[in-house]
Amino acid sequence: MILRVSFAAVLAALALFLSGFAFADAPPLKAANGMLVDSAGMAVYTYDKDEAGSGKSNCVGVCARNWPPVKAPAGTLAEPWSIVTREDGSKQLAHRGKPLYTFIKDKNAGDKTGDGVGGAWHVVEVPAR
Repeated sequence: MILRVSFAAVLAALALFLSGFAFADAPPLKAANGMLVDSAGMAVYTYDKDEAGSGKSNCVGVCARNWPPVKAPAGTLAEPWSIVTREDGSKQLAHRGKPLYTFIKDKNAGDKTGDGVGGAWHVVEVPAR
């Protein structure tokens, strides 16, 4: 018996199969100038008061207004990415278990004026390849 399958049906099946892997292949942030940045090119930071792997953020209220949490995308993430559920139920992106933030005083792509603030905020560095 010969099975005839249209090319369109094969492509549709392949797209459905690969859709579960699409996000894992493309990290939600990118490297630029030796640091992680969001889609707008803004530096991404970690906060020393957040414990890696704790699943929570210690930057809330006024802190979160000055250091906006990086929103987590929908779907499943592959290491080193994970998701933290904030007090208000929103989802925050984490890198190596540490919640991620931007800084309100960074105005242009590539700014990293928050690095070292209070001795507790650090830009997420990416080693050169």
